[in-house]
Amino acid sequence: MTLRVANCSGFYGDRLSAAREMVEGGPIDVLTGDWLAELTMLILAGNRLKGRPGYAPTFLRQLEEVLGTCLDRGIKIVSNAGGLDPEGCAAAVTELADRLGLRASVAAVTGDDLTGRDLDLTNADTGEKLDATPLTANAYLGARPIAAALTAGADVVVTGRVTDAALVTGPGIWRYGWRPTDYDALAGSVAAGHIIECGCQATGGNYAFFTEIPDLAHCGFPIAELESDGSSVITKHPGTGGAVTVGTVTAQLLYEIGAPRYLGPDVVAHFDTVTLEQEAPDRVRVSGVRGSPPPDTLKVAVNYLGGYRNTMTLLLTGLDLAEKARVAQEAIWARVPREAFDEVDVSFDPPLLRITVMSGDERVAGRGFSSAVVETGLASYPGFHGLTPPGNASPYGVYWPVLVPAASVRARVTVDGVAVEVPEAGHEGAGYEEAGYDGVMADVPAYTGGDTVRAPLGSVVGARSGDKGGNANLGVWVRSSGHYGWLAAYLSVDRLRELLPKLAGYRLDRYELPNLAALNFVVHGLLGRGVAASPRLDPQAKALGEELRARLADVPADYLT
Repeated sequence: MTLRVANCSGFYGDRLSAAREMVEGGPIDVLTGDWLAELTMLILAGNRLKGRPGYAPTFLRQLEEVLGTCLDRGIKIVSNAGGLDPEGCAAAVTELADRLGLRASVAAVTGDDLTGRDLDLTNADTGEKLDATPLTANAYLGARPIAAALTAGADVVVTGRVTDAALVTGPGIWRYGWRPTDYDALAGSVAAGHIIECGCQATGGNYAFFTEIPDLAHCGFPIAELESDGSSVITKHPGTGGAVTVGTVTAQLLYEIGAPRYLGPDVVAHFDTVTLEQEAPDRVRVSGVRGSPPPDTLKVAVNYLGGYRNTMTLLLTGLDLAEKARVAQEAIWARVPREAFDEVDVSFDPPLLRITVMSGDERVAGRGFSSAVVETGLASYPGFHGLTPPGNASPYGVYWPVLVPAASVRARVTVDGVAVEVPEAGHEGAGYEEAGYDGVMADVPAYTGGDTVRAPLGSVVGARSGDKGGNANLGVWVRSSGHYGWLAAYLSVDRLRELLPKLAGYRLDRYELPNLAALNFVVHGLLGRGVAASPRLDPQAKALGEELRARLADVPADYLT
């Protein structure tokens, strides 16, 4: 029987009514919620330092509305809302159940917290060595601890840092008994998990062709109907807003990925083998995903306190904007030496001039800088207008990914405080090669040319972008597989730099995904030390795809008809 896995949260701060909507909107078997972005771990660390919970309290607010119904209907609840304190969150769930007069079996998955361990702190992206003391260090655990908890009878499973897709793969292992070497089935569940992990982004939210999506104000959250072979159908409850189409699912598959080999602790899922089919309105079948053995390392998300920063933003209007930006900066640095700061970032994206200063000394980056900017107000460019008041510096954290041997990390599971064994995963034989494995790949005709017109690239191309630590990804696709040959030929790395000149100084990797009629670009270093430390106005590169779609390009004329 199909396992219906429903998502009710894509990030810490998502719609609080979503859990109730998913439970009351139609039949489901598992309710999942993703609370943990890379930034969230740093936020929770800050909360913990202030004496607040190290988990997501909003999870409990959602749970209060649905726990009784879920227990009555046998709906399992799986969430990573435990953050830095899964056991504390599990205890809070038990207290909630007691207060509501309910009996719930609650599991906690721990073992991800490596803080204080002697780790090799070499950055997995850049090769740099960290000499600061980590504030947090959490390994990305896989799905098998979740499956073990469910097998032991847990009604609610609370985890710390696990992969986002593990929230779907874990219930899949529990229901279907997948072995560690059932790589294709595991890979299919990872694809399903990746699609629904960000909530409404799979059902039309943040979609490039958003004018085609009905009732976004009441967008329904996604459901993955997971089958025993790992294939799935992505859908949503009837009567909800949004839409589930090949396009919306493609957009989410391209979100925050790198190479088509999507690495995880349970399996490597080869996203270039995914096949999508519009089975019916609001029903997209995901099949054909191939998998191979996981790497022998786990990624660890390390966060440390980077220092203090202060940002002032000025609005420039009228004529001679570049000259006005120059005059504004001269006036500021005449009052406070630029050399006083560890780092200075100046971003001029008309009409905004943003100046960010960073220092290990809170006083250096503090009110003295922001007040100096205000002091120039009557002796600067015409039309001087500040958008930020003077203020003190604020601390910022740095995300630092490292790798550890997978064998050095042991997940621990307790159900109602009693330890549960987590079977070790053995991986036999060699995996599929990076190229040449026998997945079903699209046969795409080459582009043979024809008349072109100058038009916005977004008139024929969709895009979605996001953050991967200090890197950004930019997924681009066409809505007709017959147009992919043109996209693959036209949008080269050099062409992308031409269309987005700000990327000129960054290393770009380009990957082809013909099954999705898509390309994916990774922009290395665009976000510096990660979202928490990035001085960019768009620190998670969410707008990068739309910037590209707005650029004029030579588009085949017949694609516009």
